[in-house]
Amino acid sequence: MIMYNVTTKVDHSIADAWLQWIQTEHIPAILQTECFTKAKVLRLLETDDSEGPTFTIQYKAESKALYNRYIEKFAAAFRQETFDKWGNKFIAFRSLMEVIN
Repeated sequence: MIMYNVTTKVDHSIADAWLQWIQTEHIPAILQTECFTKAKVLRLLETDDSEGPTFTIQYKAESKALYNRYIEKFAAAFRQETFDKWGNKFIAFRSLMEVIN
């Protein structure tokens, strides 16, 4: 099993709207690709929130092939949609993990 993690620091001015959008529009659209079976949103604690809160979204893929399908067919469009909507009010980085336990 694969976990695809997107960590995002969000400007205070959009934090509430961004979180609402992530939960009601963005994640459901990504799950509709059928590359991931579920997603979980978490907020990082004990971090510097002076520029805004930091969230992680963890997407569960049953295989590396499904993750690769997402990256090849869908990721660029979702990333562009996010930039078009939120501009420079966020910073994101991604990591890929293999679930051991």
